[in-house]
Amino acid sequence: MSRRLGSARALVVLAVVAGMCVVAACSGGGSATSPGPQPESPTAFPGVPLVPTSGVYLGVYYGDESAEATDDVIGRVPQIHLTYFGWEDPWATDEVLASDRERGQVSLVNWEPFDVEFADIVAGVHNDLLIVRAEQAAQLEAPVFVDFAAEMNEEEGWGGHDPELYVAAYRHVHDVFASRDGGNVVWVWAPNNVDTEGAPAVMEYYPGDDYVDWTGIDGYNWGTSDPDFAWQSFESVFRYVYDELHALGKPIMIGETASAEEGGSKAAWIRDVVPTLGTAFPDIRAVVWFDVDKERDWRIQSSDDAASAFRDVAADPLFQTP
Repeated sequence: MSRRLGSARALVVLAVVAGMCVVAACSGGGSATSPGPQPESPTAFPGVPLVPTSGVYLGVYYGDESAEATDDVIGRVPQIHLTYFGWEDPWATDEVLASDRERGQVSLVNWEPFDVEFADIVAGVHNDLLIVRAEQAAQLEAPVFVDFAAEMNEEEGWGGHDPELYVAAYRHVHDVFASRDGGNVVWVWAPNNVDTEGAPAVMEYYPGDDYVDWTGIDGYNWGTSDPDFAWQSFESVFRYVYDELHALGKPIMIGETASAEEGGSKAAWIRDVVPTLGTAFPDIRAVVWFDVDKERDWRIQSSDDAASAFRDVAADPLFQTP
């Protein structure tokens, strides 16, 4: 996730620009009765694995309470369970993935290569580990999402903010898996919603169409508890990177998101997700909530109003997939 307060000025600028756009629209000569944006059907992506035939997946990282307790709060079992694994963790044989299958969920494995030199990955130093992990993945009963080295354009900076090295490492991991994972790994490439100031722009890190099944974005509304931040709508959080990814023609996953309480109505922010997906983001086919009290109180239950809003959104027809 965005575990830091990086790119604060960029967030403020985005929020201010969004506000200026709203004012400009309201002061224009258009009729007050002009129809607003009309909802679009989610984009279809034939042949891409794990894309729902209709609707949008809902996902959760269970960082607050147990899966069962959280599901009781939101009134359902979400389609995706986000979980985190380190470089050497045997995620394909972890009991968490087995539990997800039993609960009818698709696992989203966020694979974090901490303490690994990306040059060593490219050189094949870790091929034995990768081969074992791929062969373990081939034994899974159903495909899983693997989000490898996410948020490379922000503070995580996998590969030292060296896009050429990052791309080479991502491709190497993918290629080791390709002939061994039995088609059970669905590759997600998920940058942060803002770039680190002075670092390469997001699309310089893109591994290429042949290496990515789903694209993604991680992004948060940080609220106003820090003076460098401004309240952002769901759309303003994701607009910049969404437009970049839209051009690729691949399904988009919101790999991590949540809102703070300070600075606005978190409940209203949550309720805005469904109409925004319908009018502004038809390529987004999954939204995953980061449910934990960390840098901010990202929890679904940070307030009664937020929990009620989330329960309503979880019940919306948009999030009911076949």
